[in-house]
Amino acid sequence: MNIIITGASRGIGRETAKIFAANKENLIIVISRNKDKLHNLMIECRDKGAGKIIPLVFDLENIKENEKKIYDFVIGHMKSVDILINNAGFLQKTLFTETSNDTAERTFNINFFAPAQLINLLLPLMGKEKRSHVLNISSMGAVQGSAKFPGLAYYSASKAAIANLTECLAEEYKEHNTAFNCLALGSANTEMFNEAFPGYKAAVSAQEMADLISDFAVNGQKYFNGKIIPVSVNTP
Repeated sequence: MNIIITGASRGIGRETAKIFAANKENLIIVISRNKDKLHNLMIECRDKGAGKIIPLVFDLENIKENEKKIYDFVIGHMKSVDILINNAGFLQKTLFTETSNDTAERTFNINFFAPAQLINLLLPLMGKEKRSHVLNISSMGAVQGSAKFPGLAYYSASKAAIANLTECLAEEYKEHNTAFNCLALGSANTEMFNEAFPGYKAAVSAQEMADLISDFAVNGQKYFNGKIIPVSVNTP
């Protein structure tokens, strides 16, 4: 399978890439701005004789000005895309009135506009031979009626936007042979989560969440399209 994962340098994205790489038939493009961590991921998987990991060092906040670079990179390695996992995220815990315009814009750029533009860019490569799957990673904070917490207004709103986009694209492209689904994740022990909630122990590890995400990315489109699915044992 040909797979693209954003935010793959750490946490859930990194663990998901490693799971896919365990199958030598898989070809995985991993995207992050952290060159060293992507390189270490590639070396780790290569040394284990795993599937091929191809790093793309790129800051998704700049995707609008660099669409051709990304597209050319992808088609240079794979002629079609079976799975796109929009996992990259940005969270800065700041009270609403204390959030700068730059932080608000960066939050929406990374959590909403970048994955939306990446989907638009790669759709021509999806659903060509078999049913493809776009899996957007959102948050329980984006789910209507879920618990909300101070300092996460822009983060939750941006994640709600990508969840809603998932529903819209599933309808708009229902004849495209590509499914669009969204997993709204609750708390998991990742660096980003621990930075936002220091001292809080989540019930689920990054590895456990990656197990679910990787399985759903492969099989979820057989049963779901346009769904926002909460994935939460408990949500701080």
